Amino acid sequence: MRKDSRLSRVLHVLIHLAASDKPMTSGQIAEMLSTNPVVVRRTMGMLRVQGYVDSAKGHSGGWTLIKPLNEITLLDVHNALGGPTLFTLGLTDEHSNCFIERAINEALKTAMDDAEKKLLSRFGEITLDILAKRS
Repeated sequence: MRKDSRLSRVLHVLIHLAASDKPMTSGQIAEMLSTNPVVVRRTMGMLRVQGYVDSAKGHSGGWTLIKPLNEITLLDVHNALGGPTLFTLGLTDEHSNCFIERAINEALKTAMDDAEKKLLSRFGEITLDILAKRS
């Protein structure tokens, strides 16, 4: 099963942008993340829409952080990325009229919903400057 590592990768980029004294190009970010510049532009574009970064074209252009790290939470970034699914566990629906399957699905869904609420709440408490101080 494939992991969605966009959140951790974007957090990495944002902290590097905060530490940089000049803009970083999509190519530089792509090299740092071992990905394609098109993927970087698409992802960073989501952050630009939310007002966290900006970009400039040209010789001295690139991506810059426009909001301080202490004003951006993990939840902000998670939401800017479209609020990707946190858990890859899935419920089965092959036997939807089976009372055992319904009971299992209800228990799993309740537990996963509770865990997601707690995790997202914690994400809202952690600002990026806290992460930057740990690095």
